[in-house]
Amino acid sequence: MTNDQNLDMFAQTFVNSIATSFDPLILDQLPPERPLSRLIRFPLGSQDSALLPLEQIAEILRIDVAEILPVPQMPSCVLGIGNWRGEMLWLVDLNHLVGYPPLTLTAGVSPIAMVVQVNGQSVGLVVEKVNDIESHDLEKLHPPSFGLFPGSLLPFVLGYLPGDRGNVLDVAAIAGFSLWQSHKKTEG
Repeated sequence: MTNDQNLDMFAQTFVNSIATSFDPLILDQLPPERPLSRLIRFPLGSQDSALLPLEQIAEILRIDVAEILPVPQMPSCVLGIGNWRGEMLWLVDLNHLVGYPPLTLTAGVSPIAMVVQVNGQSVGLVVEKVNDIESHDLEKLHPPSFGLFPGSLLPFVLGYLPGDRGNVLDVAAIAGFSLWQSHKKTEG
């Protein structure tokens, strides 16, 4: 056997061994990824926080307390009305609405209003500040249950994320609260 024949035989053996070592792998198909929802985290009360779906918030704005026009004979959670894009915007102390102590609003304080719109009704949910935007899988949301939440908060909770990731509030329940429904009837 010549060197060329030995080299050809070695090359053929090498190619055959490579071909078998690179056979395609059969992998289990991965489940499709669910898109994550973006939520805004903000303080609720002095020690808790809550989340609202970002897609349901039309705008987040800093408000000047001096420019809030109080409305007589409204529940104490209603701070008053403000101007939003040339329209009247009801401003609601979200802490107070859901049963936490009301925000302390004094001159020089600039709380945040998260403007939500449901069925043509715009409401500014006023909070002390907005902490962060987070991404979560809302398919993992657990339904609210009595005993886990204070009774005053329960009607406004969409659910909670496992592992102490937070409570997600229901924008439709907040905007559809009987307080707004009774006001709409007197407005028309």
